[in-house]
Formats: sequence, structure tokens, C-alpha cells
Amino acid sequence: MLTASIAFQVMPKANDQKKIIEIIDKVIETVKTSGIKYEVGPMETTMEGELDALMEIVRKAQYVSIQAGAANVFTNVKILYDPKGVMTIEEKVTKHR
Repeated sequence: MLTASIAFQVMPKANDQKKIIEIIDKVIETVKTSGIKYEVGPMETTMEGELDALMEIVRKAQYVSIQAGAANVFTNVKILYDPKGVMTIEEKVTKHR
């Protein structure tokens, strides 16, 4: 059962737009290789699963950003947590597509 949904937006500080995109791409690759269900949007990435696993990915994204060349990183995080379960990404958006 899914107990959490997290949407996060990573905003790395770097010298130029190209570098910023490279850093964000590395963060998205970290999400992809995690094995969790996710959806990349134009402004944020949404993930669903167990809270601890999702929070670990958000934590890891900070280190990935710095290792990829960010001077620092600002991250916005939205969390929906319910131990009884949360709606899936598909349940939330299918009727709008």
C-alpha cells in the first residue's frame, strides 16, 4: 500500500542555465534508478511509495546536486502522508488527460 506522495523541486545554484539543467537531469536519473513510481513534470517531480524511501531520495538529491557541480541547492518539498494509504499518481491525474 502506498502511504506517501512527495513532489519536489530542486533548484541548484550554478553559473549558467546549461549547468543547471545538467544538475537537474542527474537528480532525475537518481529518481529513475531508485525503482519507485514517479512522474517528471515541468516544474517538479512527483513520487509515490513509502515515506522513508521517498525521503531518502529527496535527501540523496541534495548530495547529487552538489556532486554534479551546484554551489548550493534549494529544494521545495510537498508531502502527503497517510498510514491508511494515499491516491496513486494515476488516480489523481487520469481524468484530466
